[in-house]
Amino acid sequence: MPDPYWTSDDGNVVLYLGDYRDVLPGLGLQPDLIVVDPPYGETDLAWDRWPDGWPGFVAEHTTARSMWCFGSLGMFLDHITEIRAAGWKRSQDIVGREDDGTPVISDVNVVWEKHNGSGNATDRFRRVHEHAVLFYRGPWAETHHDTPLTEATPAQIKRNGSAVRTTQPQHTGTYGPARRWTETGTRLMRSVIQVPSMKGRAIHETEKPVQLIDPLIRYSCPPDGLVFDPMAGSGAVLDAARQAGRRSVGIERQERYAEAAATRLASQLALEFT
Repeated sequence: MPDPYWTSDDGNVVLYLGDYRDVLPGLGLQPDLIVVDPPYGETDLAWDRWPDGWPGFVAEHTTARSMWCFGSLGMFLDHITEIRAAGWKRSQDIVGREDDGTPVISDVNVVWEKHNGSGNATDRFRRVHEHAVLFYRGPWAETHHDTPLTEATPAQIKRNGSAVRTTQPQHTGTYGPARRWTETGTRLMRSVIQVPSMKGRAIHETEKPVQLIDPLIRYSCPPDGLVFDPMAGSGAVLDAARQAGRRSVGIERQERYAEAAATRLASQLALEFT
């Protein structure tokens, strides 16, 4: 087994240095969830190159049932065939059927709305969003999914109170009998998440905010579960997993980012124990 580049004192956060194709086969990982932010392959920048074959490689060398993948619409359209060929099913609408024929209906596609746009083109809408799509393999019922809740606004509470759904929404099919629910002061988290980008604070060019990653991990990884990031970059996924009470393993190819990620994680842990 390869030696870690950095590990936390409790062993719950582990970072390896190297190419995931070289490191991963020797780890024997059994993660509950993969969270990955691959290069989208949409620019001429040297680092922005889609790593061919990575969806199949991580599927072959881990036991993960669920995978959140960041990307753009163009990236997913260009590579969805490769992702599906690796055995990953897209958690969107009717995604398949169980062995008994029961349809698996889901819609797990998060849009990240940033505070600033990207690109300088004046002949199109200003792009202020990116996608995070959940993929899974095996039966949907065997994957962990626990939707985060957010605090309800006073207006929502006043408007809804306690309610009984008496009719089924025909545009989405039949989900079973109506259910009574009681006001709890919370609502299901929305699929559009508004979080400022890391502009001016980022360690890595494409770093995602912890506040964005956190609900994805909480949704798809059980408490005390293991999160894996094969392209760890700034260590944001490892940091988010740690803060969410999950264990994590990351692999980063470039030492300058691995060093920065290790420094970040060590600093966060030091702050918590002072």
